[in-house]
Amino acid sequence: MTTRTVMHAMRKACLAVTVAAMTATVAIPSFVTPAAAQGPESVADLAEGLLGAVVNISTSQNVKGSEGPNTVPMPKLPEGSPFQDFFDEFFKDRQGGRGGEGGSRKVQSLGSGFVVDAEQGFVVTNNHVIADADEIEVNFSDGSKLKAELVGTDTRTDIAVLKVDPAGKKLTAVKFGNSDTIRVGDWVMAIGNPFGLGGTVTVGIVSARNRDINSGPYDDFIQTDAAINRGNSGGPLFNMQGEVVGINTAIISPSGGSIGIGFSIPSALASGVVNQLREFGETRRGWLGVRIQSISDEIAESLGLDSAKGALVAGIMKGGPVDNGSVQPGDVIIKFDGKDVDDTRDLTRIVAESPVGKEVDVVLMRKGKEETVKVKLGRLEDSTDTAEADDQDTGEEQNDVAPTASVLGMTLTELNDASRSEFGIAEDVSGVVVKEVAADSAAAERGIAAGEVITEIAQETVSSPKDVIDRIEALKKQGRKNALLMLAAKSGELRFVTVRMD
Repeated sequence: MTTRTVMHAMRKACLAVTVAAMTATVAIPSFVTPAAAQGPESVADLAEGLLGAVVNISTSQNVKGSEGPNTVPMPKLPEGSPFQDFFDEFFKDRQGGRGGEGGSRKVQSLGSGFVVDAEQGFVVTNNHVIADADEIEVNFSDGSKLKAELVGTDTRTDIAVLKVDPAGKKLTAVKFGNSDTIRVGDWVMAIGNPFGLGGTVTVGIVSARNRDINSGPYDDFIQTDAAINRGNSGGPLFNMQGEVVGINTAIISPSGGSIGIGFSIPSALASGVVNQLREFGETRRGWLGVRIQSISDEIAESLGLDSAKGALVAGIMKGGPVDNGSVQPGDVIIKFDGKDVDDTRDLTRIVAESPVGKEVDVVLMRKGKEETVKVKLGRLEDSTDTAEADDQDTGEEQNDVAPTASVLGMTLTELNDASRSEFGIAEDVSGVVVKEVAADSAAAERGIAAGEVITEIAQETVSSPKDVIDRIEALKKQGRKNALLMLAAKSGELRFVTVRMD
């Protein structure tokens, strides 16, 4: 077959396909409208009204010439070496001073931000954009520049608030929207300063919500495929109404460029932090004063719960709001101030967003029964010294020789002066000491280590190796597959683990 014959056959085939497509009936699901299927026709009008509120953040920091992990030492040259002048000039330029000693160099970085108050000149950005900066400058879309002062930062959410003096300049501001109303698949628009280019608009959708990327205690990111690159940090993520629903903060990228996986702090979290930084220059978060851990399927089964939901209280902090017995280790918090608690992240975030001093209702499961307790919240920032256990000697005397027993791969012994001294166990810890753990045992699989103390089994206190064995046998007779152990570290910090009994 000649080339011309082949081309003629291909044209006939294409014509047949075209005619078939014109005569066929295309089925479109009734719930998808043509406009929704195509996406927004244009975001030009929306972008035009928002570009003026988005700014570039330029920072500078003076660094000593001899500082930094990449500092290269000045080589030692023979007296009168012809290369002396060359190396002197090279290291003076590179490290900010002759031989890198006593000089300094200015390091600059770029990021993004947005104006939230045009009259007072408040600007929001990321904390990591301005961290350690000596000077901060805000660059506007019209080319003007203003020096900025730092109002306050919050490292836990990576948010910072700056202030500029408009000095007669008319600024454009944007407002926070409600990120709780956005859905996966909604269109969003990012504006920022990628790679220092400035005024860059990208469009995408909300790819996912409630993402935890292990960047902080309040991770609840919006994931988007709108292009976000280096320099976009601190810039806004808009919905199609022009409201800020997120602050662009992080990306996942092996290359450093956008691969369609970017993360934004939701406005529902960010707006409260921004308001506190504007008012107080710092955050004032609620504090419950409990140590919590996630509930696995095994723990849920051991506690008799219908599902692995809630936050398990693993310990109570001394001097905290619930150090009065209202909440106890082993309780499972399922609702806080009227909001459902599905996991530990929910509880951490809801408590932090609650006002200091507020009295709230806490719904919890205690030994299979639902109870409601009222708690007055403390302040998280005041709680840094209350988490450690008291480790002072009480002078109590106990027998030095204690019986031992073996169960679930653990060798157990009574807690007395000898075992406290051997493992450095705090005086306020009570229970049964784990003396040894057999390799490849059920206890070893759960990370139980020698020196830990079993304080409870299935929410019943134990004080001797015999108590432990009796509780294990009782659980086996009940048909339980796992034993729920509350363990205390040598400092007194508690955690729950489940150990297989088969």
